[in-house]
Amino acid sequence: MRVQMEGQTLRLRVDEAELARLLSGGSAENCTLLPDGRTEIQRIRLADALAWRREDAIWNIDIPEADVRALSDRLPSRDGLHFSFSGSAAHPLEVLFDVDVRDSARRRFHKSSEGDAS
Repeated sequence: MRVQMEGQTLRLRVDEAELARLLSGGSAENCTLLPDGRTEIQRIRLADALAWRREDAIWNIDIPEADVRALSDRLPSRDGLHFSFSGSAAHPLEVLFDVDVRDSARRRFHKSSEGDAS
């Protein structure tokens, strides 16, 4: 999973393998070992509703399963999902979730062309 942070925007991008893992009930995560020896982990899972929980250095982000399944049905697409956590009214955290469009096109178009070979 690729994680990008800038100001109050957090972008989470998964590839097709990670998307498949999410859709089958698993999780996707990014783990960074920092120079001071600490580890920071961003973990996403699918759930009924949007949720954020922090456990020390682990960010647990639940994304609505129905939205991710709908996104999966229309892949490949440059359009992802947008969510907002309003922990602070003045500074909500915007979360963008998308699937790597190049990986998605490569895997999905390759699969469909394999079926055309018969």
